[in-house]
Amino acid sequence: MSTTERLYYNDSHLTEFEARVTSVSERVSGWGAVTLDRTAFYPTGGGQPSDTGTLGTSHVVECIDDEKAGILHIIHGRLPQVGSIVKGHVDWPRRLDHMQQHTGQHILSQAFFKLFNAETRSFRMMEQYSEIDIELANASDGRINEAVELANKIIWEDRAVLVRQVTPEEAEQLPLRKDSAREGELRIIEIEDFDLSPCGGTHATRTGEVGIVAVRSWERAKGLTRIEFLAGTRVAADYRRANRTARSVAALFSVARDESVASVERLMEENKQLMRRVRVLEELAARVEAEELYGSARPQDDGTRIIARVFEERDAESLKRLAQQLASHPKTVALLGSSDKGSARLVFARSTDAAGDMNLLMREACALVGGRGGGKPDMAQGGGQNIERLSDALQAARSALAS
Repeated sequence: MSTTERLYYNDSHLTEFEARVTSVSERVSGWGAVTLDRTAFYPTGGGQPSDTGTLGTSHVVECIDDEKAGILHIIHGRLPQVGSIVKGHVDWPRRLDHMQQHTGQHILSQAFFKLFNAETRSFRMMEQYSEIDIELANASDGRINEAVELANKIIWEDRAVLVRQVTPEEAEQLPLRKDSAREGELRIIEIEDFDLSPCGGTHATRTGEVGIVAVRSWERAKGLTRIEFLAGTRVAADYRRANRTARSVAALFSVARDESVASVERLMEENKQLMRRVRVLEELAARVEAEELYGSARPQDDGTRIIARVFEERDAESLKRLAQQLASHPKTVALLGSSDKGSARLVFARSTDAAGDMNLLMREACALVGGRGGGKPDMAQGGGQNIERLSDALQAARSALAS
């Protein structure tokens, strides 16, 4: 059993206290672990991160629950003497934030249970948001908004949040939202006429202290519905970020903030139309360019024309388009390369009546440019990082065809 009296059990607003040091151990240089006979610091557990603060002049960076030794205060700084009396100070903004998130989770979880009989299976409190995984198979925006509305109704009614210690026998008679794996007496968090849950975390004393709950997003995950939510001051911070983003987007279109969505939709539609026109023009340009390259290529003895060309800053899609246009001509082989964003790109293609295995040529060419590639006998693509060998790779492919 823990040898540390947990002051936060009865008073989550307690941030300053005095305690006697019961043990000290060094971890690494400048770091140590301290146990006390009593503490207001909450240790990591139940999905909630630990408190931080100070112990004497040293900074408490984390608290760990060691059931045998008690609560370990991991500190950076001077280690106190065993038996000495030290003053602890809990970082209140962090404690308040954790109280808001954890109490908000109780309220939101019970809202889902009351409305849809959806039980919460896990809870995680992260730095900027929190998550709950619930058994809500038919999740929808409408259902989630309904639960959020009920949760905020309970918050704004400023109901009392009470702490009760009950025996296992008494717990069996209570309508607890979830079971507890702990043995012996249970610490129950009661939200007046709304929720009863066993929990060892820190909570508000009234629901109004939570302020507000908001859901940022939800998704299906591992057969459950994962909900990303915020409470209290995190909602305000998230609103400021979202509002700043929305106003910045609106400014780009010279419209009011709430008109930016319509402006973005119009821009996206215009972009789709332009991209369709660009693709048509690119096909026309590739056809014209292919005609010029085909016309300037000297036929070999068997009538085959081999067009080997290196381009600057041309992507693989553009090379492929040009190669296909060239391969539409009779007895033609296109061996095209390009330097694109610091890499060598290669596309080989041939007409159906021309000789040569483009897949085999591509593998050999890619070995020269330090990369990989492949495809079919009539068309293959690849590339590598050795741009300096790009011309050598095309020349090698051309020589292989001529041999």
